Amino acid sequence: MSRRLALVAVAAVLLQPLTFTQSASVVQPGTSPLIVFRILFTTGSASDPAGKEGLASLAAAMLAEGGSRSRTYQQIVEAMYPMATSVNWQVDKEMTVFTGTSHVENLDGFYALMRDMLLDPGFRQDDFTRVRDDAVNFLKVSLRESNDEELGKEYLYDLIYAGHPYGHHNRGTIASLQKLTIDDVRAFYREHFTRANLVVGLAGGYPKGLDAKVESDFAALPAGTASKKTFDAPPMPAGSTIAIVTRDTRSTAISMGFPIDVNRSSPDWPALAVATSYFGQHRSSNSYLYGRLREARGLNYGDYAYVEYFPRGMFQFTPDPNLARQQQIFQIWIRPVEVNTGVFTLRAALYEYGKLVRDGLSREAFEATREFLTKYSNILTQTQSARLGYALDSRYYRIGDYNTYLRDALAKLSADDVNRAIQRHLAPNRMRIVIVTKDPKPFQDAVARNTPSPITYNSPKPKDIMDEDAVIQAYRIDVKPADVTVVPVDKVFQ
Repeated sequence: MSRRLALVAVAAVLLQPLTFTQSASVVQPGTSPLIVFRILFTTGSASDPAGKEGLASLAAAMLAEGGSRSRTYQQIVEAMYPMATSVNWQVDKEMTVFTGTSHVENLDGFYALMRDMLLDPGFRQDDFTRVRDDAVNFLKVSLRESNDEELGKEYLYDLIYAGHPYGHHNRGTIASLQKLTIDDVRAFYREHFTRANLVVGLAGGYPKGLDAKVESDFAALPAGTASKKTFDAPPMPAGSTIAIVTRDTRSTAISMGFPIDVNRSSPDWPALAVATSYFGQHRSSNSYLYGRLREARGLNYGDYAYVEYFPRGMFQFTPDPNLARQQQIFQIWIRPVEVNTGVFTLRAALYEYGKLVRDGLSREAFEATREFLTKYSNILTQTQSARLGYALDSRYYRIGDYNTYLRDALAKLSADDVNRAIQRHLAPNRMRIVIVTKDPKPFQDAVARNTPSPITYNSPKPKDIMDEDAVIQAYRIDVKPADVTVVPVDKVFQ
């Protein structure tokens, strides 16, 4: 069997959905007086029924922000306040996780509250109305009206996964949320929050027997049936497209990407992790794209690339755990630029991406990036909660301890391995581009007529930059005019 076919066969096995036993748990006993809970269910927004998008998220919000049958949400907040703690929730496509941290002195009281919230929810109508309104306002206000950056990134996923179980925002759509009822939430809870989908995560200096007690308590959940869904890659016709989301904004935000058949369990994932870190490590001034767009030209705040879903990137330096997915995309995120440099910046990003695909990494760049990533994994798992989260993700992907897995994989890599992975997975001709801006015309003209987009600077630039700018300003955006669409912002997530 050829190496290529062997890799495909291995990937096919690794991408099969995981199932967990009734007593599935990940425990990390230690000496810290802070006890961390991560109660994870292997269900999420990909399990939303058609026409009821947002149901998984709404069900999780009702558990974490809706009170138990014995206490209202306000009473729970008041009880947890002197403990300096809370129960938080996160829903993604295939995972729903509830997190909480308690000092050992408050452990009994905190755990009793958290247990009742998850096992004996109140499901009150007034709580339902409140959390549903919160979800609608998040989509309408927080994303559509207040956050060009996250708006573009999330809409990119909607476009790529249109018609796919991943093909709606985790919080749902405005239209579907407005139709959901408290009975829908109760039904989703009964069907999906089951022992078969449960993995208990526990870390810290907890007393002996706590892990067994948690498992025993959560045995009260219905047995259920473990999810056996396999999510196929979305259909992706050749050729690139542009969607321009128009809103009254003073800047231009750009997101672009396409699906890849690689996730953390895949043989090529470490190589692509090196490639994306070199090209656009999140919040790093050492990455290549950042150096070319921000430092050399002062175009914007940051320019990053990802090989895994990374929501809320504008608010944090490292990704959250428990966002594990069978399907991922390669993505480039151009943090907002001034309107008059938007087209030039898009061209520059595509120009530099083309160079990455064509030329790959030099041995020097590979060695420096590999050394960085070998140490960076320790930053990702520096907190007790993050270590537990990554351990849960590693169970999903079947890769063992994350730091050990990545360190060993990186040690075996060569620059040639990385460049072969780039050639296999990072196609230059099927980019999906989302632009959030006020005026679509400059982008439409650049595509339809290849209208140049010269740039001027407030201070002189070196000759090599000016020479390169002369090439970039006329760099062809390889998109057919018919594949440029304009979307009013009030239609997004509708």
